Amino acid sequence: MSGRTDALVVGMGAVTSIGSTTVEFFDSLCAGYSGLAELRGFDRSRYRAQHAYEIDDRPVPGSDTTLRASRWLEQAVSAALRDAGLDPELGDIPVLVGTTLRELRSVELSWRDGVPFDVRDLHFGTALRNRFGATNTYTVANACSASLYTLGLGMDLLDVGAADTVVVAGVDTITESTYGLLDRCYPEAPDQVRPFDRDRRGMLQGEGAVAVVLRREADGPGDGHRHARVRGVAMNCDAYHPSAPDAKSIALVTREAHRRAGVEPSDVDLVMLHGTGTALNDEAEALAVREVFSGVAPSPYMTAIKSMTGHTAGASGLHSLVVAVETLRCGVVPPILGLDNPIDEVEGFRLVRERAEVAALRVAQVDSFGFGGLNAVAIVEKVA
Repeated sequence: MSGRTDALVVGMGAVTSIGSTTVEFFDSLCAGYSGLAELRGFDRSRYRAQHAYEIDDRPVPGSDTTLRASRWLEQAVSAALRDAGLDPELGDIPVLVGTTLRELRSVELSWRDGVPFDVRDLHFGTALRNRFGATNTYTVANACSASLYTLGLGMDLLDVGAADTVVVAGVDTITESTYGLLDRCYPEAPDQVRPFDRDRRGMLQGEGAVAVVLRREADGPGDGHRHARVRGVAMNCDAYHPSAPDAKSIALVTREAHRRAGVEPSDVDLVMLHGTGTALNDEAEALAVREVFSGVAPSPYMTAIKSMTGHTAGASGLHSLVVAVETLRCGVVPPILGLDNPIDEVEGFRLVRERAEVAALRVAQVDSFGFGGLNAVAIVEKVA
């Protein structure tokens, strides 16, 4: 568990299928622009599903290259450091990276096609040391909640005085083995991610990286921006089921995040839903949200960005956090695409659908849940 010390978000960087900067990313979401396209990275004739939310940076269509995840991570961290006014030579500043698959795609290419790959590059610390001189790096492979786990761990480092500045990040790329595994999970192949819609068929993968620089608020922003304040982060691992979520556990971690942040449900203006577009995840999250926010009327604004980015796995929690920060800053909530026929469990929720909405917001909740009951929730607040 984490989140006793308020921290400032002083730098941000993001790479997704719909933008290679935080500005491009957020503007694309607000415009309702989706990264959905036909699968490019490998032979889609082998699979029922035909689409994904890929970053279109391969030099030759239909081919693939190694270390794409590491390059995106470097790009996001570099942008976050510039935004924070930090020297690109990190030294012993802690860098915590959340991921699901690390450089598994590079391993696939090496094993099957003989593409050269050094096993030391599986650990993102290698790329971070080579690019930024980082000597204090950690990789957290905690499924789809991994990057919010890094946020919580980063808050712990600030709280105990182990660092006054930390970089937390997330990154994942689509792998052929995982795409094939997911292709066999659903009765009908998904054609897009439709969070909380009756006609949702399941999750489609997305790609990207994200990085955030945190400083203890008591130390001030340094040369960076005061983007937002992280009030608290809570995590739990219920081990309820290998893949199915538990609504009671999600409600528990949400309440713990509120407690650590010193807020009540009625204080929350925006919920960045995990929203995977899968039958069990959407239902469990909706039931937990209904339980926690029972009696709050109207409900907070709610949105789910995977409808435009796909599921960026280990990076998804921090991707949502960056969007929450930008939403608090500018007062525009991106919409959920493909939500035409909402499930009963979200009845009464103030879901932002079809187009962005303007709203005055102060406090946002960010949800992130992974296989095995790896749950994390963060609370962020607007700063003047």
